[in-house]
Amino acid sequence: MADIAKSLPSGNWDVVYFSGNADSCGIVVSVGELLGGVCDAGDFVVSVHRSRAVPSEDDLSVSSECVESGRGFIVTDEKFSDVNVVVSPRARKSAEKIDENEAAFFLSDGGPLSKMYDSYEERAGQIQLVMKIASAFNEDSIGVFEAGTGVGKSFAYLVPAMLWAHRNGERVVISTGTINLQQQLIEKDIPLAEKIVGCSVKAVLVKGRQNYICLRRLSDVADDRGLFSDDEEAFEGIMRWSKVTKSGSRSDLPFQPPEGLWQRVNSESDACMGMRCRFYSKCFVMKMKRDASDAGILVVNHHLLFADIASRRDGTGFDVPAVLPPYKRLVLDEAHGIEGAATSFFSESFSRFKLIKQLNILFKRRKAGATGLLYSLCALSESEDASAEIEAEIEAAKNAVFALEEGADAFLSGEGAVRVRGDNEPRFAPVVSLVGALRVSLVNIIASLRNVVDGIPDDDRNESAVWEAQTVVRRLEAIVSVCGNFSEWRSHPESVFWIQRLRLPPSFAGGDGKDIYFQFMQTPLDIAPLMENGVFSPLGTVVCTSATLGIEGRFDYWEKRCGVGLIDPSRVSRGVFPSPFPYERNMVFAVPSDAPFPDRTEEFQSFVDSAVASLIKCALGRTLVLFTSYDMLRRTYNAVHEEIADAGITILRQGDDDRFRLMTRFRTETSSVLFATDSFWEGVDVPGNSLSQVVIVKLPFGVPSDPVFSARAELIQNAGGNSFMELSVPDAVIKFRQGFGRLVRRCDDRGAVVVLDRRIIEKRYGSLFLSSIPRTKRVYEPLHSLVGSIKPYLV
Repeated sequence: MADIAKSLPSGNWDVVYFSGNADSCGIVVSVGELLGGVCDAGDFVVSVHRSRAVPSEDDLSVSSECVESGRGFIVTDEKFSDVNVVVSPRARKSAEKIDENEAAFFLSDGGPLSKMYDSYEERAGQIQLVMKIASAFNEDSIGVFEAGTGVGKSFAYLVPAMLWAHRNGERVVISTGTINLQQQLIEKDIPLAEKIVGCSVKAVLVKGRQNYICLRRLSDVADDRGLFSDDEEAFEGIMRWSKVTKSGSRSDLPFQPPEGLWQRVNSESDACMGMRCRFYSKCFVMKMKRDASDAGILVVNHHLLFADIASRRDGTGFDVPAVLPPYKRLVLDEAHGIEGAATSFFSESFSRFKLIKQLNILFKRRKAGATGLLYSLCALSESEDASAEIEAEIEAAKNAVFALEEGADAFLSGEGAVRVRGDNEPRFAPVVSLVGALRVSLVNIIASLRNVVDGIPDDDRNESAVWEAQTVVRRLEAIVSVCGNFSEWRSHPESVFWIQRLRLPPSFAGGDGKDIYFQFMQTPLDIAPLMENGVFSPLGTVVCTSATLGIEGRFDYWEKRCGVGLIDPSRVSRGVFPSPFPYERNMVFAVPSDAPFPDRTEEFQSFVDSAVASLIKCALGRTLVLFTSYDMLRRTYNAVHEEIADAGITILRQGDDDRFRLMTRFRTETSSVLFATDSFWEGVDVPGNSLSQVVIVKLPFGVPSDPVFSARAELIQNAGGNSFMELSVPDAVIKFRQGFGRLVRRCDDRGAVVVLDRRIIEKRYGSLFLSSIPRTKRVYEPLHSLVGSIKPYLV
């Protein structure tokens, strides 16, 4: 190492990559993977030879790529005594700070953006916000900024991000929660931002590798059609498409493939052979990674971001490639959803469906015989044929998981989800025994497979069957780990253990009467330390922005939940930038004073049925009705849909079609109504006449029976806090603000937000909801007169 350091050209070099102790051929594999996974400009790639530091032909090929990308390339012997600097990297320079006034000028009256539009109006909030974000880049700080609808937060962070990336050659990652915003950024906002700042910065939308076809796996399935004979037509369509597609992305497929088939032929990180793969030069994922390697801006979703964070948390660090190329600047847009996204990503789980999918890859009986990797492995192995033994072990594991499901069904006692806790531990004891039996079966399979693989000669170790089998083994090991944690759940107080009953979607269901299955979940109780250690502390700049981060203008709740509260306060800057839209003039906020309280369930349901029908007819459709449970949505729909249909109004219902098609119909059919819950509280953007009224049926308090929510509430109570005021109310306020924000999407939008839950007026905590939304005309009167009061805002 010291010898290499002495041989480096003078300059400010951050990282040296070591490929390991192997021969030249093995080294190039590792180096090639680094290049495919993108080293930063200014870094060295080191190829270690067993003897002299003489570049091989493969080395020279890699070094040519280094020349193009500005990376350095060194060849050395394994003792690092003979060092050959083949390529010197481009020198790094000190960071050039952004002129905050210049950044503001781009979006000000008289600036480049204003000259593109005759009716341009400067937005004071946007000017203040862009300066705060520029400062966060300059000062290596954490910025927490709430920007109301219409402020223009996308350009407020894109301008500083582009300036920083262009002038410093340093990558900026922008992470969002929805595909709609990602597409808008790539297709519209970033190209316009380039024109505004007058410089070109390469921007790439990075999708998870599971969105791409894997040519090796596709070829393997083609060699064993028996695995997917029921999907022969779809498979042939994928084969034809794979020969002409330029991106290899599922979104470019001209049809929707069966989910089970796609998951067998898509790219997955733990199944990737890297440069050992015979399709490496044509690999769509590698093309995407190379494309991203020299991009100044990467647009990703929160799930992909957390995949990258998980990899770096395990020791990779932020200076080397992981799922994403190296980066030190991050913008978290739609940051209100970070806790939910992180909770989902860092949960571990297994189910019958997930397990049997892996077992069937190894061995599956069919009418015409049996298929699976097991036979290929045994044919390659010089060990004694263990196929019959492993077949029996696989059948035993399948029987064990079916028995476990029966135990889980009894444990749930008809409920949708139940958390494992002290008061139900005796009832959970039979499940523990069944989990243990499954774990033993899987351990036996893994051990037997390893014996078979150990008997495969080295020359055959790079066969696809071997690689796929090792992938299956790793996934079975992960299930074994979760099984072990479930059996010893008391030893993991940092996690919530719970079981939920689910139904397979139609594309997966096999019509065998087993469409219901059970998922065993291990979920982190608190993601704040993970975010602090994995994001806020190691990165230079993190900008967190959303229209709904705070409660009464304060971010205490969000910061505590997401890890910012663990950061040195001197590193954190904050700001609230209200919407410039004329809410007081264009909008009415109404609550019926004669509504029963929601705890009077049947009376409240009857009132909701009547109120929803009246309000929809008053608005001539054009209404988004937001529920907090699908059961209430279903009951209301059944009660009113005929009456509404007779009025010539179409009711669209979540679950009747996919989200994209539902939203397309809602936007284009101006007299339609959309009944929705869950994810439709946010991300719905319907400006203009198609949406004039939002009806919020109940305040969106978390369900007390939700396993993760209840565990977090219990943690607060055990610490002496008030879980209702510290968790339930703040969580509901932020979600309520999201629902409220669906109505006004541009400055000329008009309409009404009607809340059928009068607790918002009559309960003391209701003031937190009311003081966290823009000021509007407010109406609190009986339903029959309320309908008349809001009508002028609906025309």
